[in-house]
Amino acid sequence: MKRVLLKLSGEALAGENKTGFHEQTCIAVAKQVKKLVDDGVEVGIVIGGGNFWRGRTSETIDRTKADQIGMLATVMNCIYVSEIFRFVGMTTEVFTPFVCGAFTQGFSKDAANAAFAQGKVCFFAGGTGHPYFSTDTATVLRAIEIEADVILLAKAIDGVYDSDPKVNPDAKRYDELPIQEVIDKQLAVVDLTASIMCMENKMPMYVFALQEENSIVKAISGDFNGTKVTV
Repeated sequence: MKRVLLKLSGEALAGENKTGFHEQTCIAVAKQVKKLVDDGVEVGIVIGGGNFWRGRTSETIDRTKADQIGMLATVMNCIYVSEIFRFVGMTTEVFTPFVCGAFTQGFSKDAANAAFAQGKVCFFAGGTGHPYFSTDTATVLRAIEIEADVILLAKAIDGVYDSDPKVNPDAKRYDELPIQEVIDKQLAVVDLTASIMCMENKMPMYVFALQEENSIVKAISGDFNGTKVTV
C-alpha cells in the first residue's frame, strides 16, 4: 500500500486514564506509524475528540456549538499527537478546514500532497469544519480526497460484530464483510453517512483494536487480526 488514512479514537489514546492522553499509548502508536513511514507508506491521520468532549450527550448546549467544541477537541488531539510523532523521529503537518491562527495549516489536497512528498505524516484535524458531521465522515472524506488505498480504523474493539459484544457474549465477529451489509444491518463500524460515502467511492476499511500489540503494522503487513470491510 502506498497511502493509508489512519483513524484513531480519542478514547483509545486516553488509555487507562479514560480522559486526556495516556502518553505511553501515544508513543506506542507513533512508533508503529514510524515503521510504516520508514517502509515508504504515506500516512494521514484523523483523531476523534471523545477523550475531551462528547457534546451530543448534552441537552443544554446547542448542537452546532457542541459540534464546534468537538472540532476544537480534535485540533488539540492532533497537535499533541503530532508532537509525539516528532519526538519519535517523524516530521508532521497539521491541517484544519478552518483558520487556527499559526497552529495549523489550511487543508487542501494540493497542500496535503506536497506534505506527503516531503515525507511528512499529515494530521487532518477539525473534522469537516461543519456541524452535524462526525469524525467518521471526516475520516472518509479525507481518505477519498487524498486517494488513500484504505482506511485503518483503530478502535477500542477488535473488529465488527453482528451485535454489541459488551451486551451479547455470543456476538460473532466478522473476518470480512461488504460495506453494503454494514449499511443494510446498520452495523456500527462508522456512521451511516460515512458508510454510504465508502460504498459510493469504493473505499475499503480495516477495523481492529488499537490496544493489540503492533496492530497498526499488522493491519497492512498481512498478519491482520480484525475485520476487513470490502467494497
